[in-house]
Amino acid sequence: RAAAARNASSIQMLSVQPDTKPKGCAGCNRKIKDRYLLKALDKYWHEDCLKCACCDCRLGEVGSTLYTKANLILCRRDYLRLFGVTGNCAACSKLIPAFEMVMRAKDNVYHLDCFACQLCNQRFCVGDKFFLKNNMILCQTDYEEGLMKEGYAPQVR
Repeated sequence: RAAAARNASSIQMLSVQPDTKPKGCAGCNRKIKDRYLLKALDKYWHEDCLKCACCDCRLGEVGSTLYTKANLILCRRDYLRLFGVTGNCAACSKLIPAFEMVMRAKDNVYHLDCFACQLCNQRFCVGDKFFLKNNMILCQTDYEEGLMKEGYAPQVR
């Protein structure tokens, strides 16, 4: 994440004042005569000229941040896809791409589809209780059954 922050730059949308001299676009080198322009990387851009080098999306439309690395201007998704840190899912051990949404429990990271009880495969919804025991995600029922087998009675409040 720290590397991404170092390579991030903000994008500002500015209104062009009618009484000012038109600025030159860093993308196409033509004068910007539009109503709005973008300021990024200490340069001025037409809205159509500030695009991701990979997916060609208009960066002013997808957020207020762009990323640069290896002389490329990129959207967040492509920056993370190309240069982001990836890891493995704690449940299935398969690679998790850096741009993919994940669930975390302590030091473990999971694909969204893998974030389920590892005994009964019950998927968790937002707000559901889950337990982490011996590095396994468990639903409340399986966790309490495990405690009963170990001779511990769960505390009911």
